Amino acid sequence: MSSSSLITSTPPQAHPSSPKTKQSRQIHALFIKQGLHRHPPDQFIWNTIIRAYSPHSAITLYTFMLFSNLHPNSYTFPPLFKSCTTLHAINEGKQIHGHVLKHGFSSDAFIHTSLITFYAQVGELDNARLLFDKSPLRDAVSFTALITGYMNDGRLEDARNLFNGMPVRDVVSWNCLISGYARVKLFEEAIALFNKMQRANVKPDESTLVTVLSACAQSGDVKTGEEVKTWIVERNLLVNVRLVNALIDMYAKCNELEKARSLFDSMINKNVITWNVMIGGYTYTHCYKESLDLFRTMLQSNCEANEVTLISVLPACAQMGALDIGKWIHAYIGKNFPDSCNASLFTSLIDMYAKCGDIEAAKTVFESVTPKSLASWNAMISGLAMHRRADEAIGLFENMVDEGFTPDDITFVGVLSACSHAGLVNLGQQYFYSMIQDYKIPPKLQHYGCLIDLLGRAGMFEEAKAVIKNMDVNPDSAIWGSLLGACTLYKNVKLGEYFAAKVLELEPENSGAHMLLSNLYAANGKWDDVARIRTKFKDEGSKRSPGCTLIEVDGIVHEFLASDKSHPMSDKIYAMLEEINRLLDESGHVSDKSLVLYDMDDELKEGVLCQHSERLAIAFGLISTKPGTTIRIMKNLRVCENCHSATKLISKIFRREIIARDRNRFHHFKNGVCSCMDHW
Repeated sequence: MSSSSLITSTPPQAHPSSPKTKQSRQIHALFIKQGLHRHPPDQFIWNTIIRAYSPHSAITLYTFMLFSNLHPNSYTFPPLFKSCTTLHAINEGKQIHGHVLKHGFSSDAFIHTSLITFYAQVGELDNARLLFDKSPLRDAVSFTALITGYMNDGRLEDARNLFNGMPVRDVVSWNCLISGYARVKLFEEAIALFNKMQRANVKPDESTLVTVLSACAQSGDVKTGEEVKTWIVERNLLVNVRLVNALIDMYAKCNELEKARSLFDSMINKNVITWNVMIGGYTYTHCYKESLDLFRTMLQSNCEANEVTLISVLPACAQMGALDIGKWIHAYIGKNFPDSCNASLFTSLIDMYAKCGDIEAAKTVFESVTPKSLASWNAMISGLAMHRRADEAIGLFENMVDEGFTPDDITFVGVLSACSHAGLVNLGQQYFYSMIQDYKIPPKLQHYGCLIDLLGRAGMFEEAKAVIKNMDVNPDSAIWGSLLGACTLYKNVKLGEYFAAKVLELEPENSGAHMLLSNLYAANGKWDDVARIRTKFKDEGSKRSPGCTLIEVDGIVHEFLASDKSHPMSDKIYAMLEEINRLLDESGHVSDKSLVLYDMDDELKEGVLCQHSERLAIAFGLISTKPGTTIRIMKNLRVCENCHSATKLISKIFRREIIARDRNRFHHFKNGVCSCMDHW
């Protein structure tokens, strides 16, 4: 509502004959309907209808009451202050405060508490504290109202000091402080307060336990979470759905998935929140297959998914490359939530389509979103960057700024990634320094990582080392690893050894560093060094992450490992693989056997290269989909040069577009050409 006064506006009739505003017309209609125009209401009826109607109407009704020559009483003011709080109507609230003083109700405890609550919740904390300090009416409710106000504006020290000065601290005041600390993500402090509350022999209620379990979930404090569970079990509270939901969430986010699932399965009266916390727990801990499986089970159990469910499931679709399921969810949203304005939901849709390889669908969703949030711009910029559509990503960034959005650190990760994927060295450097100088955003490791990766891929190793030297944060293993990877492109053994040492200094068991160094030695024919690295790798017990490729066909995600023969259609897959290899040979494709990580017979090397996980997934896609259908695959590791060159030819031979996402970016193979232009 307007901050202009309704209380001191032109005096209306007690039963208005010519209403001018929509509110007045509604109230006039009410008067006519209730017959109040013939029998003006008394004070009791005024108080009743003020309580019953909306905040806007309540204040307007109070104005009519005043000009009916009726005086307010102690029951009139509390709902008015509640209405002013809801509307954030500070001026009107202050005027009503004046009426409290005028009519002599300042000593009424209920009104006093309502006043403090009003001032505290609209941000007038100094006025709230002044009222509190000058009045002898200091009960637990007024203490708690002021503490809540302090916690909402982030004045934690003031809140804690006031709390410490309370003569009697009930469970509500403890809850107020504990939830306040949890709300500002000071989870350890919230848990410490809970422990102090127990030592003070104050019995926690449901709200206490839910808040503490949430703090345990966010901080990974499974020990305290277990103690809370014991307390719940001992008091036979496992029938409380809200508490069990909080326990499931705590276990899931603390990576105790078996305990979370056991509780989930034991629940008879599951509600949608129960399903959401378990599905979300799987997604949160990167168990994407389990998340999608449970989502299917939820739908089969006739429990209707809500928007929170879908926000939890869409990232799992994105990571698994489950485009068909993602499309189904999009249709479900259109049918069940046609008027949804949930920005997170549409941002998740954009992200899902981009990560599943359908960047055009991502653009369609993005263009349909009104109004757009910063998160939706960021998701679209990052999606375009992943698909090496740097010009579009940068153009979108400029449009975003032109429309008045201020980029944040996430925006610049997307922009710098676009420059890195496309090899735009000068432009990437310009955006990096613009982020710092023009937008005053201090660079984080991700920003440094993008810049250093960009320089490394351009062979500018000295410049990259200079950036590292001047960083205000310590480089992590990912930064050193990106430079090690760049050395394999330029076959720079000396620098590669230096960067590998830096990675292993931070992460001695980093299998990726060992394998990249082996690649580098193998590419240079240094087989003795390859053997040495492999022996060291084996002796230290390090295990390489196996290459894994996912492909979705008819809504089912299939997983392949290198030389995998576990698939039910394995015989047909390998028959197609032989046909692919025959056609590749006829097209003149020659594998680079130096990239095999150990010295062996050339024929065996060829076999190893031909059975990489992406080759098997592509073969399965060719026999499982109609001719001309786009094949989409998702790989957990960087695609090797042999598979990259082979896939280009496969796309031409079989006249298929093949969209492949590896650990770093997307490759769109079509007619023998890749969108990365062999720069990845």
